[in-house]
Amino acid sequence: MGLNLTNQEVDTICQAADRLCPPATSIDRLEAIHMVPSPLGHGYNRTMELSPGLELAIFNETYHREVTFRGVEHRHLVQFMVHLSGAVDSGDFLYQDATQSYIGGSGIQPAVSNFHLANQPEVGVDIHMQPHLLHQLFASPGGELPAELQPLVRGDDWQRVFSPKTTEAMRGVVQQILDCPFLGVTKRLYLQGKVFELMALQLDGMIAKDPAEPTPSLKADTLARVHYAAEILRSHLDSPPLQTELAQRVGMSDRTLRRGFQAVFGTTVLGYLTEQRLLWAEQLLRQGHTVAEVVHRCGYSNQGHFAAAFKRKFGITPKQCAMGRKTVNG
Repeated sequence: MGLNLTNQEVDTICQAADRLCPPATSIDRLEAIHMVPSPLGHGYNRTMELSPGLELAIFNETYHREVTFRGVEHRHLVQFMVHLSGAVDSGDFLYQDATQSYIGGSGIQPAVSNFHLANQPEVGVDIHMQPHLLHQLFASPGGELPAELQPLVRGDDWQRVFSPKTTEAMRGVVQQILDCPFLGVTKRLYLQGKVFELMALQLDGMIAKDPAEPTPSLKADTLARVHYAAEILRSHLDSPPLQTELAQRVGMSDRTLRRGFQAVFGTTVLGYLTEQRLLWAEQLLRQGHTVAEVVHRCGYSNQGHFAAAFKRKFGITPKQCAMGRKTVNG
């Protein structure tokens, strides 16, 4: 059975783990090394401030079970992330793996749930930058950011996210960051250069990405298996199989299943499941079921999480729906 954790629950687990095994400091005093809490998995996250407003994290984490981290709406920094292995599924928000990197602009990030597979090492780098540093580095003498970078600074508006393809050049730079041979001031200088090199490669991919990129065609057999997988999910909305189990059940690899759902339904497996659960929830509410009954029947473990997702989808609360109010989209 997978884990479904709120930010508060994760903080509690991490604080307890830090008391048992306090974070270590690297020999050159640049890095704080946090171990993955043993109840969740194993591995580490190494964080360091390369300069004021610029932080680098190197992660190598493996989870014992499938786990979902449920985030909250918050103010987001500028972020660049590249995986060498592993994957993070954020439903309709974004998907990241060794082929798709991530750029997140500053602004307000909605409440996002990140789904991690079991026993799959997630290795890569995560860069956070204060928005003012982006201005310092790239603004014109008049103080304006280039048009290509303006989507990354949204102030109090919703942030924008991008998913450039991960190239061999990006992977090479990430590996160099992981294998940094220096210590102290030379290490900081070396990593600053590599971080900016990686950012340049990702930004180039973001700017050059063709929004009209065609959807890959699927073989008839693959298409049939994807639709069979979707039927299984619709038939087990209260207790769906794990994604890896679903792939095995329909005779596909997990990777092919993910790509198939993206091609056929325009979303991830988790995103499709969420969509179908919410559609079923609306039907149940209009048939007279209570909100508590619907939360239980649709497989949600938290009523507040369900209510927030329902309102994002339909523009009204579950209670308003049960009282007969029409949805915003009709």
